[in-house]
Amino acid sequence: MTCQIDNRNNRNFLKEIEQRLAMWEGKSNAHLNGDYQRIGDIMLNNLKVLQLYKNYIDHHEEILMGFENTMKQDKNFEQLLKDFESQKVCYLPLYSFFLKPAQRLMHYQLILERLLAHYYADHPDYKDCKSSLIKIAEVTSASADTMRSLENLHKLLELQRDLLGIDNLVQPAREFIREGCLQKLSRKGYQQRMFFLLSDMLVYTSRSATPSQQFKVHGQLPLRNMYVEETDPKMAVANSFTIFSGNRCLLVAASSQEEKDKWVEDLTDSIQLVRVKGDDIHLQKQPSLKSSTSSSENIDVSDPAPSSPPEKQSQHRANTTMHVCWHRNTSVSMKDHNTAIKNQLSGYLLRKFKNSNGWQKLWVVFTNFCLFFYKTFQDDFPLASLPLLGYSVSTPSEVDDIHKDYVFKLQFKNHVYFFRAESEYTFERWIEVINSATSSAHRTRLFSRMESEMEAR
Repeated sequence: MTCQIDNRNNRNFLKEIEQRLAMWEGKSNAHLNGDYQRIGDIMLNNLKVLQLYKNYIDHHEEILMGFENTMKQDKNFEQLLKDFESQKVCYLPLYSFFLKPAQRLMHYQLILERLLAHYYADHPDYKDCKSSLIKIAEVTSASADTMRSLENLHKLLELQRDLLGIDNLVQPAREFIREGCLQKLSRKGYQQRMFFLLSDMLVYTSRSATPSQQFKVHGQLPLRNMYVEETDPKMAVANSFTIFSGNRCLLVAASSQEEKDKWVEDLTDSIQLVRVKGDDIHLQKQPSLKSSTSSSENIDVSDPAPSSPPEKQSQHRANTTMHVCWHRNTSVSMKDHNTAIKNQLSGYLLRKFKNSNGWQKLWVVFTNFCLFFYKTFQDDFPLASLPLLGYSVSTPSEVDDIHKDYVFKLQFKNHVYFFRAESEYTFERWIEVINSATSSAHRTRLFSRMESEMEAR
């Protein structure tokens, strides 16, 4: 079904768009006919694929679970997928590529909305763009709940594959809420742990020493009868709070007040929702821990050093949010994921060399909270990647000594990168997308701080 969408239609669609843009920009004599500054007619003509997209969305869960079941039953098939994921071309988790076609209509809709906001009502392209938008919006609106469910399913499947020591994580009623790092108090002091908040339970883990660097489950706490309390500052480190569940008590500390607020808010809201829904939220089959060691509160798994670079891992795993959160000591929520999905961008940028005044032109794709760098847009896999969770985005200051237009600065601790856009519009789009893609629906940005705060440091 995916092949039907991509091979039959998208190549021709892309070719038509490229030819029209060449005319638009005056790269051929065809622009002399005067009827070239429009793409709505091409979009409208290619909407015959809408039913294919709708079918793909409707059957997407069936496709995914078919893959999952086949992997469990056929070791050869499982190994085949693992081999593919180890290749450079698989720079994201495999299932992320499955979801891309389902998200395409949403991106078409956003592009058309921006175009229409720019056009006057009497623009020659307005009518066709408006008609295209109406048709696409009908499908995206009807599929909105299904898409939210699919995005949640993708996240649960990712966790299922990356968590060691837990079964039956994927359940119809279970929702992913937040993942990220907290310091947990044990007999050995505060130790880094990765926490996963789901709609019915809280799971905490540490990164294992296996080659795949999966996360080993230490425990799971049901949200039913759980409550969260502030910790006496005299009794604990900064930004700490206590989680009570049954006869269990966890004292944890976040990396900042902002991170603490996010965790406390999401925990409190999720606990309250469980109480309100009562038995309606009870899941048919609770996940089970695979080994007795995971129930021990004080076992210290021999983790690789938290500061070890994610680039040492397989490429797609290094770019997943759980691994980036582990290295950056931060967190990300499902609301952040949903926002990021709507804010993807690609285009040419100039990247400044670190030790000279030279600039390198690269094709850059921003998706899944990460910048991927290609030599050209035709390359099959990226040359490098830069996960952006934890980074700040700003314009250069005087001390940076950058005397170029349309330059933005990305910084995480002592890691600094400068990028130059081709125009004021593309500069503003990159800033907009990078910012909005990491904004929580209720709280401040996951990127460390904005320009004014950067200057105050």
